[in-house]
Amino acid sequence: MNRIKAVIIDDEELARDALKYILDNIEEIDVVGEGSNGFDAVRLVQSLDPDILFLDIQMPKIDGFDVVNLLGETRTKVIFVTAYDEYAIKAFEVHAFDYLLKPVEEDRLRNTIDKLLKIDNSAECYDYTPVAHDRDEKNKPIERIVIRDGAVVNIIMLNEIIYLEAQDDYVSIVTPKKSYLKNDTLARLEKLLPESDFCRIHRSYILNFNFLARIEPYTRDSKVAVLSNGVELPVSRSGYNKLSSML
Repeated sequence: MNRIKAVIIDDEELARDALKYILDNIEEIDVVGEGSNGFDAVRLVQSLDPDILFLDIQMPKIDGFDVVNLLGETRTKVIFVTAYDEYAIKAFEVHAFDYLLKPVEEDRLRNTIDKLLKIDNSAECYDYTPVAHDRDEKNKPIERIVIRDGAVVNIIMLNEIIYLEAQDDYVSIVTPKKSYLKNDTLARLEKLLPESDFCRIHRSYILNFNFLARIEPYTRDSKVAVLSNGVELPVSRSGYNKLSSML
């Protein structure tokens, strides 16, 4: 039988050591890596391709929800390790492979491993992003957007964003220094952004109102938004009505 490769991510060293101690006594498991934050999680999944990821939820900068959102579809099975609230546990029950409550009990962990051994550990992919989306819906408006570029993770604060543009299955997020592509929809992000600062001005564009310089006529029936950096964006009729209410 092939041994199962596992990675442990937890920002508390004692918690990592406790979980590793239990796993070291389970002969089917090899702990091949561990890390203390979400950045480590993304990097280690990319480089080690583990069968299973034990992922803490509450971590600084990017938490476990951000990690699964960044990983997207992955063949690595995620087991959330958490002392989180009842809402989150319900989300794990619906969307996750499994979850463990802190402090982790050996018998409960053994049940999780037995469950893992009964399924095919081939290249089938899992998508855990619904867990992250549930969290976003609960905590909207969001305060930042996290984007992965390979193994590099970028954290974009909302006040850095000039506008967002729909591009097929992606959204281009434009800042003064760089544009980023996120695998998401403009409609979903629109629901999460604060209405006091962001306005859907067109089916393809969301504008950060703070970067608007002026609105100008384009044709008899259309207008453009001129931004502080000189970029011009089309404004639909409904978008103009929304902008007008913010002016």
